Amino acid sequence: MFSVPDIAVISMLALLLFGPDKLPGMMRQFGKVTRDLQNASANFVAEMERAADTAQEQAPPAPPSPAPAALPHEEPAAPKD
Repeated sequence: MFSVPDIAVISMLALLLFGPDKLPGMMRQFGKVTRDLQNASANFVAEMERAADTAQEQAPPAPPSPAPAALPHEEPAAPKD
C-alpha cells in the first residue's frame, strides 16, 4: 500500500491544507465512513451466504441416474447360467 514516507508526506499535506483544528474532526468522520462501509460489506456478504444456503436447501434432490443401456452397436449380453 503506502510506505512510511508516503504516509508522512500525505499527513503533512493534510495538516497544511486543513489545519490542526479541522484535521481531527475530518479523521473522525473518515473513520465513521470507513466503519459504515465495512459493516455494509459484511452485511452484504452475510445476506448473500444466507440466500445461497436457502437456495441449496430448497433445491430438489437430483433424480437417480438411469441404468446404462446397451449402445446401438452392441448386442445385449446373454445371461450366464
